[in-house]
Amino acid sequence: AARASLAAGVARAWFAMTEAAEQVGVAELALKATDDTQLALEERFRSGQAGDQGSLGAQLRLARSDVAAAKAALEQRREALAKTSRALELLLGRYPEGKATGEVKLPDLPGRPPTGLPSELLQRRPDILAAERRFAAQGMRQREAKRAVFPRLALTGSNGTNTDALKNLLASDYGVWSLGAGVTQTIFTGGQVLAEIRRRGAEQNEAQAALQKTVLQAFGEVEEALQLEGILGRREDALAESLRLAAEADTEARANYRQGIGDILTVLATQNRALQAKAQLVLVRRLRLDNRIALHLALGGDFRV
Repeated sequence: AARASLAAGVARAWFAMTEAAEQVGVAELALKATDDTQLALEERFRSGQAGDQGSLGAQLRLARSDVAAAKAALEQRREALAKTSRALELLLGRYPEGKATGEVKLPDLPGRPPTGLPSELLQRRPDILAAERRFAAQGMRQREAKRAVFPRLALTGSNGTNTDALKNLLASDYGVWSLGAGVTQTIFTGGQVLAEIRRRGAEQNEAQAALQKTVLQAFGEVEEALQLEGILGRREDALAESLRLAAEADTEARANYRQGIGDILTVLATQNRALQAKAQLVLVRRLRLDNRIALHLALGGDFRV
């Protein structure tokens, strides 16, 4: 369990760092886009192409504001990258200097979980295995307590008749089992043996309830991961479509602006929309990878039976 948890933690940290690196790339694209827009506006302002210089001046100030905001966003993304890098280094037992590097793009999600996964896969989970062992151990202890009710002696002698030990036992008025050699075992003294049986039975019931709770929790974790698999998949599809449409709108808005039939506000809006969709798409892809890790943990391993 500890090894699986550690491996999952390292994988999540690596995906988080990779996502952060990809988000830095998106922020750099945003800065370049806003900077290009500012340069184009400055050129138009200097050349006097626009009739309303006052309106163009306001647009230029807005573009400069967007450049400053893009610089701040880029620094924030770089900070997140360094933070996730340090987290990964700590998990790997390294000094957290924030210099761990990896891929600059998240890997593709493996294939979907196959149809008809058997519930028996959950029996590999360490917590279920431990609960099963506790339940079995409590059952063994209860059987031992029940055996303690009966004395250990031979019921028949060599000639097939009852032994003296059995005769003495049946004739005894002192409430003890006579075991010979001066050794005695108290019988039902203060109800201790019966109380021990009841105690072991209660412990077995508790172990059974704990096992049932562990199994139900495991099924709940699997159900949650499978449901989230579908939700995040639909989110990714929607964001991919949003990015495609926003990119097309941005291309058209820039072309119109260069031809003098569009305005800068539309250009700024479309490029921001496209970059936001791209950043959200990167996030959802990382969330899907994290959820796949959660599904494997819930199943106690991969999809192979």
